[in-house]
Amino acid sequence: MAAEHDAGPAETLDRPLPERVRHRVIALAGDAFGGLRMGELPLSLRQYARFTPARRMKFGGSAMAAALERDADFRARVADVLRHTASELAEAVESGTPPPAADPVEVAAAAFLLRPAGWAKLVAAAGEEAQRAQEERAGQERERELARLRDELAHARSAARADAERLRAEAEAARKEADAVHRKLRAAQSDVRRGEAALRKLRAELDEVRAEAAAGRTAAESEARRLRGRLAEVESALESSRRAVREERGIEDMRLRLLLDTVLDATQGLRRELALPPVRLKPAQTVDAVEPGDAGPQDIAHRALAGDDPALLDQLLALPQAHLVVDGYNVTKTGYPALPLEKQRLRLMGGLAVLAAQTGAEMTCVFDGAELAAPVLLTPPRGVRVLFSRPGETADELIRRLVRAEPPGRPVVVVSSDREVADGVARSGARPVASTLLLRRLART
Repeated sequence: MAAEHDAGPAETLDRPLPERVRHRVIALAGDAFGGLRMGELPLSLRQYARFTPARRMKFGGSAMAAALERDADFRARVADVLRHTASELAEAVESGTPPPAADPVEVAAAAFLLRPAGWAKLVAAAGEEAQRAQEERAGQERERELARLRDELAHARSAARADAERLRAEAEAARKEADAVHRKLRAAQSDVRRGEAALRKLRAELDEVRAEAAAGRTAAESEARRLRGRLAEVESALESSRRAVREERGIEDMRLRLLLDTVLDATQGLRRELALPPVRLKPAQTVDAVEPGDAGPQDIAHRALAGDDPALLDQLLALPQAHLVVDGYNVTKTGYPALPLEKQRLRLMGGLAVLAAQTGAEMTCVFDGAELAAPVLLTPPRGVRVLFSRPGETADELIRRLVRAEPPGRPVVVVSSDREVADGVARSGARPVASTLLLRRLART
């Protein structure tokens, strides 16, 4: 930092202000802020006027140093403040005889602000004095630090010797302990080797036992699987046999019961037809004769019906346990072929329902399933069983299977104009009738 005296020959510093002197000059300028008006401050420093002294030193120190160097008026105002606050030091510095006991930093700062004759030399001398004092203080600090380090080194050496002795004692004890441990370790290793040998032997024996057990388990599992398979086959065969026996017994029981019912109903019908009295047969009653009121041969002839008379169907359905099997499409295509198949079925079902209600006979209507394009949504009427033949089977074959399923002796009536169907069911014991007979009977209802 260089400056020029306001009056007299110009003086300059040949080196920057020492750091401590610079800080003291800035501190004096900061203290002078409180006694100056805003107009007396340089423009660059007015922004720091309302700062606290600490913040002013922190943020405006460089600006104040620059203002003190360039602005002689501001420097003179700070110097006036110094004359009032430290008048004795200011007078001594201005007279060129600073007090010998004064702080060189304070003397250099006052000389920089007051700028008396020879101020640059005074600042330089004060800076050198401050530097020597700082170096002396640093030397004293170094001596004290060196002494402290020597004491610490001596103490560390003493502690190291003590630690070394302690460590040697501990090492000797550890060596003795290690020798004992080594002896124990060698004994333990010998025991471990003997144990490992015994363990290897036991493992070999265990592996042999496991192998034998695995082989036995595998054989047992194989035999168990074979026995389970055999048992499953026997149980399956037994269940199949039981099922076959139950089904066969059920079918035979059903056929026998139906035949028995047919015989009983036929017996009761014959009893009513012959008007047998509820007494045992008397010998006189075995004599062939015509009693008063009995029908003669001419009456029996009059009771015979034509093959296309609807009354014939009523007589057949009046037989005990009668079963009427109808070839559905054979009847509908004979009676009303112009209608669609759906309407043909519905019309036939309606007529059969009425006939079933009138006669009480069992009725089964069979349709050919080969003519169906989709499943038929049909609710059979009360008393009428509706069946469709399976794929690959005709209605004629289904009718023949139905007839064969009936027990011998049961009255079965098959309605079909197909000659082949009629001949087939007749060989199985059923009574075939033409489709026109059923159509005439249904037209009468």
